[in-house]
Amino acid sequence: MAEFNFYLKEPKAETPTPIILFVSWNDKRLKFYINESIHPKYWQSKDKSKSNYQRATETKKFKEHDELNSRLDKVISIAKITLTRYINENDQQPSIDVLKELYVKKINNKSETKLDFFEFVEKFILDSKNRMNEKTGKPINEVTIRIYKRSKALLQEFSKAKKKRIDFETIDLDFYHDYTGFLTSTKKFSANTVGKHIMTLKTFLNEATERGLNTTFAFKSRRFKVITEKTDSVYLTESELEDIRNYDLSNNSRLDRVRDLFLVGCWTGLRFSDFSAITEENIKGDFIEIETKKTVQKISIPIHSTVMNIMQKYKGKYPNSLPPAISNAKMNEYIKEFAKDITSLKVKTSKNFTKGGINVTSRNQKFDRITTHTARRSFATNLFLDGVSAITIMKITGHKTEKAFLLYIKVTPNENAKILQLHWQKKKN
Repeated sequence: MAEFNFYLKEPKAETPTPIILFVSWNDKRLKFYINESIHPKYWQSKDKSKSNYQRATETKKFKEHDELNSRLDKVISIAKITLTRYINENDQQPSIDVLKELYVKKINNKSETKLDFFEFVEKFILDSKNRMNEKTGKPINEVTIRIYKRSKALLQEFSKAKKKRIDFETIDLDFYHDYTGFLTSTKKFSANTVGKHIMTLKTFLNEATERGLNTTFAFKSRRFKVITEKTDSVYLTESELEDIRNYDLSNNSRLDRVRDLFLVGCWTGLRFSDFSAITEENIKGDFIEIETKKTVQKISIPIHSTVMNIMQKYKGKYPNSLPPAISNAKMNEYIKEFAKDITSLKVKTSKNFTKGGINVTSRNQKFDRITTHTARRSFATNLFLDGVSAITIMKITGHKTEKAFLLYIKVTPNENAKILQLHWQKKKN
């Protein structure tokens, strides 16, 4: 027996959120957007004993409740009739994709079904400002929205350059090869940048598919893949961190503050967005307790002696006893300004990557490759080299799998052998 239910996409949202029709039949389940939205405060979803269960609440504050509930009743009626008719006429159960396509024709006959690809993307970007991230429960951040806008601009540039119309039905494997070729050969993007924009395109198409606007599924093919490439990022050894700590910047307060804040990142393992936002309330005795902005995880980090000394240095000057933050871009610039004078950071390093479809090897001095993110990578790598278990470090860095963590840290085969040697020595002792 088929079941038909309505749920809200974001039941805790503070703005209107889409209403979704869930259909369960023959061990199959379809989630279908019906082009209706409502503010969660006007939605009755819990009390099955009430007549308006999974409907708009009857209240003067939401005068359209009768009209909306009538449309929802009609949706249920059409959904039931469409499913029953297909089974009777074909003597078999429909697949999820077939039923979704039928519902697009029978239920979603409003103006949104007429949106072309770029119209939908524009609406998706505008709506993102009021949407919640389904994984974190937090609003979509500005960085993500900028990536959406950049991907849209690149798609439009590709369409104009190649004189090709882009719409849902034209995004197939041929499009994929042409577009990745454009990003690689014309735009000269690295493999990881190409992958980032393909992943964003898939985000657009997944949402359009959920809403019944897209019925072309080539983007789900394994060949329509997100390209990734492991990069040769640097980390700073404990000896190099000590050189940075001891470098005399007493005559330059600007670089002195940047150096100290960078070291806070190196000994907490936090991202720039987190270590630059530590407040007085986050400092609990000998620990820093903070909720990370990107992954919305609550973590507790013991305060390292280096960080403790920095806090003593700035005690009374700032509420959190830490140097004030500046922009990420400026901090990256200032780090290189003092790092270039530290002898141990003047060693040559090589970086292998793919750009414009060509394997490239660049050689730079180590100081020139240091960024704020080097701090976090140094924290994880140094702890791992000291024999701290990957699981313990992952509790702070937030990596979900050990495989992802081991790809993130920078451990050479020789260093890995020393870890094993250290393990045997501890076992012997």
